[in-house]
This record gives sequence, C-alpha cells and structure tokens, in this order.
Amino acid sequence: MTANGDASARARSPLPLTGQPGLFDYDAELRLHNEHFRAAARVGPRDRVLDIGCGTGQSTREAARAAVTGSVVGVDLSAPMLERARRLSDDQGLTNITYRQADAQVHRFPPAHFDLCISRFGAMFFTDPIAAYTNIGRALRPGARLVLLVWQGRDRNEWASAIRRSLTTAPAPPTGGPGPFSLADPAVTRDILTEAGFTRVGFTDVHEPVFYGPDAVTAFDNVLRLREYEDLLAGLDIATAEQARTRLRATLAAHDTGSGVYFDSRAWIVTARRHGPPHPA
Repeated sequence: MTANGDASARARSPLPLTGQPGLFDYDAELRLHNEHFRAAARVGPRDRVLDIGCGTGQSTREAARAAVTGSVVGVDLSAPMLERARRLSDDQGLTNITYRQADAQVHRFPPAHFDLCISRFGAMFFTDPIAAYTNIGRALRPGARLVLLVWQGRDRNEWASAIRRSLTTAPAPPTGGPGPFSLADPAVTRDILTEAGFTRVGFTDVHEPVFYGPDAVTAFDNVLRLREYEDLLAGLDIATAEQARTRLRATLAAHDTGSGVYFDSRAWIVTARRHGPPHPA
C-alpha cells in the first residue's frame, strides 16, 4: 500500500529527523508505533524495568518517567547510540536509568530482579533466540511481564520491500536467521518464548505508517544512513549505483504525502509472562 492522505492524517504532524549526525533517527520513524508500545508496556511507578536493544534510549527514558520510584536498565550493543542515550537522559534530569553496552543473549543480569522487560524492535537479532530469552527470563522475577514490539513479515512491510526493490533486483535475505523479521511468525515466536520459560504469549496487530522525513530530499539522506542500503549501494559499480539512487529518489517522491514521506508497515506487540506465580506487590 502506498502512503496516502489517510496515513498522513493518522501521523498528524511529522517529526524532523534530528538525531546525532550519522545516526538514523528511529524515534522519529517509529513515533506512531511507540504510542502503541508505551500503552502496552504499562510501566508501573515501582517497576524495575529492563529495556533490551534500547538504542538511543527513548523507550528507556519513557519507562524511567513512569517508574518514578523504580529503575530502568537499558542494554544495547551500539556505543554511539548509548552515548546519545546517556546524554539525553542527563539533559532531561533522569537519575533512575543505567545504560550498559552488552549482549543480552549472554550478559549476566541479576537473577529474578526485574518486574518488566521491554524491547522496541530490538529483540529480533539474537543468533540463538531460545538461549537469549532464557537468559533474559532468568533476570525476571516469577510472573514478570515481557512486552516486545517486532515486525511482521517482509511482505507486510512496504518500507522493507519498496526501498530495497528500488536499489537492487537481488533477492532479499532469508528471514529464518537473526534479522528484523525473525519473530514475524507468531507460531515460531510462541515456541521460542515457551521453550525459554514464558507463558501466556499473546500478539496484537499494529498497523501504522513509518516516517522517513518531512520531504523526499530529506528522506533520501535518511534512508542512506541505514547500513543495509549503504551496503547495497557500496557493492554496485558507479553507473549502476547512480541508477539505483535515481530509482530511490523516485520511490521516496511517490510516498511524499505533502506532510512527510511515509511507508506502510505492520508489526506485532508480543506479550508474555515469566513462568511462576507473581511476587506479592
């Protein structure tokens, strides 16, 4: 589905992509998704929260504001993103946040410590997802909640198919291993989480457009900040790469609604509980 007036209206006013130079601004791209995610997370005032794949920390900071007498730990592999996350948290006076550069699949978290684990599009990249979620589960108290936002299949996400198609005719990478669509299949995800010790696994459909910039020119620059598309262009000869850039500009122009460049997308909010009875409040 091509972005249209309905998508533009639902997106209300677009946000500028104003992240750190060189970093793609996922917070602007995912603003509408984030509203669903924040509502599903339902962070309580005393919660101890673990945020997996926290990036530049928007979800971490929002959790910290809600957990006024609790605390939040944000975990990510990217040092530049964590640097920006720490700076933003300091600027906003949030003192109940800790950021750690770590691999959540193997990091030794304090056992049975957290009341809630959240992840906004940061939980699909584990080489061994069962081992990863087993490790994460050990960090959660019995009955603690897990709330994930993950992409549905590539064929349900126009941003993934249309942009890639404008740059290359090569087939898309398989979705069976680590990657943005590794948790797209509810049956597969349910099996992973169940084997890792979670129960009451549920899925809620999220259908919102993603935002790439206020106009096609800005969107072009933003898209080429993404490693996948940088790598695609880097593998082409000069003439072919320029043709690909021309097609990309046309694709982005076709999705310019007049109030921003939007692509259709579908995601799941996945919820589950750590096995065992909840602790008394």
